[in-house]
Amino acid sequence: MITVTTNPLLGVGFHSVGAVFAASCYTPQKKVKGWSWQTYWITQASVCWFLLPIVGAFLTIPDLMSVLHEAPTSAMWKSFLYGMAYGFGGTAFGISIRYIGFSLTYAIAVGLSAVLGTLIPPLVHHNLGEKLGKPGAGWIIAGIIIGTMGIACAGLAGRMKENDLTAQNNRGEFSLSKGLALSLFAGVLSAVYGFALDAGEPIASVASAHGAGVWRGNVVYIFANTGAFVTTAAYCLFLHLRHKTIGELVELPGGQEKGRLPVNFAMAAITGLFWYGQFFFYNLGHVHMGDKFAFTSWAIHMIMLVLFSNLMGVMLREWIQCRRLTHRTIAIALVILVAAVLALTYGNYLGDLLTKGNG
Repeated sequence: MITVTTNPLLGVGFHSVGAVFAASCYTPQKKVKGWSWQTYWITQASVCWFLLPIVGAFLTIPDLMSVLHEAPTSAMWKSFLYGMAYGFGGTAFGISIRYIGFSLTYAIAVGLSAVLGTLIPPLVHHNLGEKLGKPGAGWIIAGIIIGTMGIACAGLAGRMKENDLTAQNNRGEFSLSKGLALSLFAGVLSAVYGFALDAGEPIASVASAHGAGVWRGNVVYIFANTGAFVTTAAYCLFLHLRHKTIGELVELPGGQEKGRLPVNFAMAAITGLFWYGQFFFYNLGHVHMGDKFAFTSWAIHMIMLVLFSNLMGVMLREWIQCRRLTHRTIAIALVILVAAVLALTYGNYLGDLLTKGNG
């Protein structure tokens, strides 16, 4: 078994890389032309939730077939079923972006996911009180509270942006009611993905025994992501049958310009690659966080996702026509989110020092 040296600072660094991938994974959708939403979505889902998890595990997990044979079947099923629930949330997430944009969708859905996905697993394991009683826990609690405030501030800025765009008759597909309902639904079920990873921990432990080292978590994605793919594919196929759009996968409708189809497939594949990339680096970050506050990985990842997604929204000029007050509000939100990440990082650092000191 390969021993992984804990280093929370390095772990947060990996989490930040994953968050950048997460914040930018849906931007290629803007380059897709002539495809319905369901065609784009099932294509990118095939890459990120089916193909890459299998390829990633095959390339990084030694004796993969032996690991799968020895791992408990119950953990596989739990991870898969939680992943199926997440599939509904991921689909709602993608639709919500169409109605309220990147910034507000990430603020609501990811904010809710951050709180639920961080606190519920240790509550289920009946060790949250024990963990929050250790040195450094005060910084952890502060980081979660500050992060929630930052996410709320980002959501307020997004609401102000929606009002600004409506006032300027530049609404586009904006629909606050539809987007809010979808993002809340997505936030609850997105937290379930954290449960899927937690449920797959016994599988990762078997991978560690076979020398997987820092890559141990990649084997869990085979089950968690495949579950998400099943529900997503079922919904997309339903939409294809309803709207008779399955033919878009082989030929664009209405005589679209020649050569467009390969571009669409490439953009969908990049989306899938980026989405998988976020959790590839999430695993690398998580294994370096240490045992004391490892459960905060989800909060750190989600808070940084909101941070970088809003920066991505700025880069995509989502805020360009907003008032100066709206610009100031999103700037304050970004500062608060950075403070939350720093507090969580310092809390993990103190916890790691305690562990090494006792060792």
